Amino acid sequence: MSNLQGWKDINHACMVFHPGNASEYHTGDWRSMRPVIDREKCIKCRICWAFCPDAAVRIGENGEYHIDYDYCKGCGICAYECPREAIEMIEEC
Repeated sequence: MSNLQGWKDINHACMVFHPGNASEYHTGDWRSMRPVIDREKCIKCRICWAFCPDAAVRIGENGEYHIDYDYCKGCGICAYECPREAIEMIEEC
């Protein structure tokens, strides 16, 4: 006999019970291409930061941009949107 008391005791699939839990999971593990920023070309326009769907573009204390590879999925949107072509997508090693 089951220990379930009713339908309310059944676990819900794909439900988020704790808000903000996406930061606990490093989602960049399956990337095949990764963005690399050329600091000489970068004009710090924030376009890459604004368009990144994973919030993987971070702004450092000195105002330089860097990619958080723990969360970057390698979609290439940042490289596509960069007006100075300061971001190059290279094959993940």
